[in-house]
Amino acid sequence: MSATREALSTFKRAPLLSTLSVITIAFSLFAFGLFALVAINTKDTLETIESKVEIRAFMADNTSDTTALTAAQDIKKFPEVLEVEYVNKEAALVKAKADLGEFADLFEPGILPASFDIRLNPGFRTPQHVEAVANKLKVYDFIDDIRYGQEWIQKLYRLRMIATIVGAGLGLAFALVSIMIIGATIRMVVLARKNEIAIMRVVGATDGYIRMPFLLEGFIQGILGGLLALGLTYLTAVAVQRMLFDIQFFDLRMSVIGVLSGALIGLLGSAFAVGRHLRKV
Repeated sequence: MSATREALSTFKRAPLLSTLSVITIAFSLFAFGLFALVAINTKDTLETIESKVEIRAFMADNTSDTTALTAAQDIKKFPEVLEVEYVNKEAALVKAKADLGEFADLFEPGILPASFDIRLNPGFRTPQHVEAVANKLKVYDFIDDIRYGQEWIQKLYRLRMIATIVGAGLGLAFALVSIMIIGATIRMVVLARKNEIAIMRVVGATDGYIRMPFLLEGFIQGILGGLLALGLTYLTAVAVQRMLFDIQFFDLRMSVIGVLSGALIGLLGSAFAVGRHLRKV
């Protein structure tokens, strides 16, 4: 308890530096949180689009229904495949007229080929898996053409990767700045109390006992910074939802991780400063 009281009393002794440390941690995590929001929502968007990923395999005109249905049963056994729909020529014509109603008169019976519409299982909708399934379909000699849109999926994957890397880089940079500022705060407190610390050493106080209030101070600053960052990120998410579009916010687990990250930054900054400057006192 005495260590906690001592740590809290430091906020009164150096309120400006303590506040600066909290704000710096907050903005470090806030910057990281914004990019994390982008990454999470990009991931959700990608998963929504992936659920609609479909491979369409067009068949030669002379392919019989029996051959097609037998092949459909085989394709359904692929581990990547969720569903296989056999669309004969008549069904393809009906679907085309429904999708392109204003151009319905342009379609004549038999003009469209039969096809397999293949949907993939979750976890098998990446460009690599789509291409693997398409290659498996090529073994059927009655399949004339295979179409699947993977370029836009690859672009979304690249976007998520870029957002994650940039967010992690900026978050790390701000975290290092936070550690340095917290270290400066703790250093000034250590130097201001050097006479008191020297007396404590004379009466037998260990370095661990002397360090504890400073470590607690950094930990508290980190917790406050993490909570402030979480609040700022939430307000930003609410503003985006009101003015632009709906986005997903962090769940409880990620929110707790964010606050604990602030605590870790504060603890590291304190540990670095105390370990370095106690040797000089």
